[in-house]
Amino acid sequence: WLGLNKMYSITRQGGYLLRIELQDWRGARRHVQYLLSLGGPDSSYTLWLSRVSGTIPSALPEHTPLRFSTPDHATGTASDTNCPQNFLGGWWHSECEETNLNGKYVTPRSRGRQDRGKGLYWKPKKGRYYLLKSTKIMIHPTDLKSF
Repeated sequence: WLGLNKMYSITRQGGYLLRIELQDWRGARRHVQYLLSLGGPDSSYTLWLSRVSGTIPSALPEHTPLRFSTPDHATGTASDTNCPQNFLGGWWHSECEETNLNGKYVTPRSRGRQDRGKGLYWKPKKGRYYLLKSTKIMIHPTDLKSF
């Protein structure tokens, strides 16, 4: 991880895209890109997204403030559940089941659905559940001339 403070310092300099690349256990690779706006520490690093393109359905809500949560600092989830504590790892949760790219590294052969639910996964509202082997999260300036 680059870290939230560094990400915030970079993204406040101009327009940025967020690109998420996913690989499932069968080797299939997919990606999704969003226009990105990231708030600072005073807003719990609130993330605003607007989908631009991709080869997989979005699992992150668009035009909705998403506050970064960790097991010891739960903020802004739709339910009273502490998503990062129950599903492991800090993330921008709106609901506990849409995606977890900071979870435990779990293979598909792990015993029990509960263990798989704590792994890396991508779950669009209308679509299939993707258990992931690897993820890559990148930011890129929208204006290459200023880069």
